[in-house]
Amino acid sequence: MYTTSFAFFEALWDAGVTHCFVNLGSDHPSIIEAMVKGAREKKDRFPRIITCPNEMVAMSMADGYARLTNKPQCVIVHVDVGTQGLGAAVHNASSGRAPILVFAGLSPITQEGELRGSRTEYIHWIQDVPDQKQIVSQYCRYAAEIKTGVNVKQMVNRALQFASSAPQGPVYLCGAREVMEMDIEPYELRQNEWSPVELGGLPRTAVKNIAEALVGAREPLLITGYAGRHHALVPALVELADTVPGLRVLDAGGSDMCFPADHPAWLGLRFGNEASIRTADAIIVLDCDVPWIPAQCKPREDAKIFHIDVDPLKQMMPLFYVPAQARFRADGLTAVEQVTALLKSDDQFQAKLAGGEGEKRRTALQVSYKKRLEAIEAKCQPLPDGGFGTGHLCARLRELCPQDTIWAIEAVTNTVFVHDSLRPTLPGHWINCGGGGLGWSGGGSLGIKLATEVEAKLKGEKGKFVVQIVGDGTFLFSVPGSVYWISRRYNIPVLTIILNNKGWNAPRRSLELVHPTGLGSKATNEEINISFNPVPDYAGIAKAAAGGDLFAEKVEKAADLDDVLGRAIEAVQGGQTAVVDCKVALGC
Repeated sequence: MYTTSFAFFEALWDAGVTHCFVNLGSDHPSIIEAMVKGAREKKDRFPRIITCPNEMVAMSMADGYARLTNKPQCVIVHVDVGTQGLGAAVHNASSGRAPILVFAGLSPITQEGELRGSRTEYIHWIQDVPDQKQIVSQYCRYAAEIKTGVNVKQMVNRALQFASSAPQGPVYLCGAREVMEMDIEPYELRQNEWSPVELGGLPRTAVKNIAEALVGAREPLLITGYAGRHHALVPALVELADTVPGLRVLDAGGSDMCFPADHPAWLGLRFGNEASIRTADAIIVLDCDVPWIPAQCKPREDAKIFHIDVDPLKQMMPLFYVPAQARFRADGLTAVEQVTALLKSDDQFQAKLAGGEGEKRRTALQVSYKKRLEAIEAKCQPLPDGGFGTGHLCARLRELCPQDTIWAIEAVTNTVFVHDSLRPTLPGHWINCGGGGLGWSGGGSLGIKLATEVEAKLKGEKGKFVVQIVGDGTFLFSVPGSVYWISRRYNIPVLTIILNNKGWNAPRRSLELVHPTGLGSKATNEEINISFNPVPDYAGIAKAAAGGDLFAEKVEKAADLDDVLGRAIEAVQGGQTAVVDCKVALGC
């Protein structure tokens, strides 16, 4: 048979989708038939199927894979309930701009055996809902129903065009059993006719205005959040920073490695509150969702602000605005290269940049950078009682792990400490959860590890070492029972570092920002219901899910860190996933 379902998988493969992360159900008989047929008849030209016992983990794996490679992947779930099971992962993929195609079946549309695939089980009535797409459509770039098999490949490619065109994000397709069971004539598309939409650069006058603002500024600043998704944009930003004396670069999003920490222009990761925002007289906001939080920090009144973004209006956000003189929907790499090229080719600009004032700014930048590193190092020391904070832990990880480690981060309130201590420098080697749906990093780190192994194999190389750094509460959100079963089943070894501070600390921080002296500020964690006491055996949970085949340890003292981390790293390099439960002090 050549069915709609088989053509669906062919369309995925031809479009470059190499993996399907699946959670199957009663709507998938033809999908399962197509999987078996593909595995037997098209072994090297058919997506690899990864079984995921939980839908959020499935989508988080696809998210991690797509975030690293910029190649869309597929998730297959079960009717309305499986779509709901995706949960916060849909939010993360949307906010994080991860290109993912989600497919779900629909309850059969006939009930008396009129067509192959007609209703055969009790649950087909219970799971028949008025509009299944509406469960996730507000998070998706495109949502549609496959209504016939004769154009299924066109529907798949249209969806992938939306997923892959900036701003990227998830798309959703669904189809009834009868439609997916249809016998159709085999056919092919001309794949080169289905490329995503490409963004252009800046208008010529905009390039000139931005260049003039940077040259004329005493304290120029560039704020970004996810520009590093395009790995080639990182060296372009370095070149711009080298061209403009005194230009500093602030990461206000932390979703990707946007600017290397070994460059003196690096201001690190700060979520919308940093002194340089208040003093800068020229600000370029580049691919950033929240450049500053006005209630905490805002630019000076006379600052010249330019906003360049793949989505400058933030069409998914009901409330968003920044007081920019001009805003442009443009490709960030092209825009940065345009501005840099003009600065380097214009004699008047060059004369101003090369003057004595420029040298003073370069020297001042070096001095401030040195002080910044010294301040970070001072906070990364072991504690007097022999314990340690997140900063010291991550400083030891940076020292002990391979230099080209990929960090999958979901540290929530500890994120800034993690970033300061790891100080990533390589494009694509820091990937944070794209949104606020906690639990991404479990599946996300597996997707990243899987992607790096597949991509490396294509080049005859070995995949990168992957470390997940996750808060204790977030670890529970990640559905570890599913994550570590998948890791063992498919031999995807990662190192998981759990930041165990005995509960959720983000709600306390949120409380104190609004009620700094309120009743809750003086209450215990137990009183405000954010404590995890008794503390779960996090590493034990993971080991049980892996059937016992997992390195699992706890560490509470700084003196024991190097030994435990060293053995955990060795285990992962030997092919076994490791989970280290680290008791960390708060605020450092």
